Amino acid sequence: MVSSPHEAMHRIFREDPGLLARVLPRAGISFPEYHSIEPLDTDLTEIRPLERRVDSLFRVHVADDEGGFLLAVEAQGKPDPDKRNSWTYYLAHIHAKYRLPAVLVVLCRDKSTAAWAAEPIRIGRRFHTSMVVFPLVLGPGNVPVNTDPDEVAQDVPLGVFSALAHAKDPGLPAILESLAAVMADQEAEARANAGTDADGDGVSDPVDWAELVEIGLGDGPGRDYWRHLMASYRPKFPGSGTIVEESWLKGRAEGREEGREEGREEGREEGEAKGRAEDILRILRARGVEVSDSVRARVIACTDLEVLGLWLDRSLSVATAEELFAGE
Repeated sequence: MVSSPHEAMHRIFREDPGLLARVLPRAGISFPEYHSIEPLDTDLTEIRPLERRVDSLFRVHVADDEGGFLLAVEAQGKPDPDKRNSWTYYLAHIHAKYRLPAVLVVLCRDKSTAAWAAEPIRIGRRFHTSMVVFPLVLGPGNVPVNTDPDEVAQDVPLGVFSALAHAKDPGLPAILESLAAVMADQEAEARANAGTDADGDGVSDPVDWAELVEIGLGDGPGRDYWRHLMASYRPKFPGSGTIVEESWLKGRAEGREEGREEGREEGREEGEAKGRAEDILRILRARGVEVSDSVRARVIACTDLEVLGLWLDRSLSVATAEELFAGE
């Protein structure tokens, strides 16, 4: 499995190359009719002892065009002047190597990086430009926010990419909630149809897509909230125990097992409320928001899951802990 937000961002396309043809039109960029998209070797090293690797490289086979064209896909987390030199090299090298037209696609998770990446790269002097590179950027500015569960269910990989492209947006919780619900429904359906465990090989499995989202979000409140959602649907989700307190998970597990009896149902809700309160405080700490003793006591004392859910959503964006209770 991939090990960083950078890798996760472009790994989505390696697992589902056809996603490129589906996401570009949604960003307002036309894509030709094709019959297959083939991953290629990402090693662009020459005989010289200088290693260069593009993140992902694809060959698009187009009808009535024997050669097709190439898509060089790069994930970019922040502005980096050296990358502009690398991108120019990548395009020149793969054009010379494959003798095919090449398009550079840059994947970004924030608007400032996307704006930087979209700037044309000009090679030459004022009196003459020898080459210009126009990166094709996909990011929060042109990738649609996907919060409709029905739409997400029709294309989970696109929903995953939407979540990662908007990883730093205030609207991220709504995207994650829809994605989590769809993944849970699909996993339950797979288990029901198979009659056995739904886990399997390949990122097409809901559990693997969930792990890819977790990795792609990177450290921060977004990942914390995703783990919280996954623990709600799947208590054994990898890593959930590091974010959601054991007491909360225990309360959910006991509640599901013993929910037929009213007293045990109350115990489950108490455990869930306690875990959700701990989630709120943990997210605030992770964001560097100072939490006073009075705020901590109020959050811990609350047992209303609906109120706690509201505070949990607010914990991802408030500037002060007291703003959790705004309007109350």
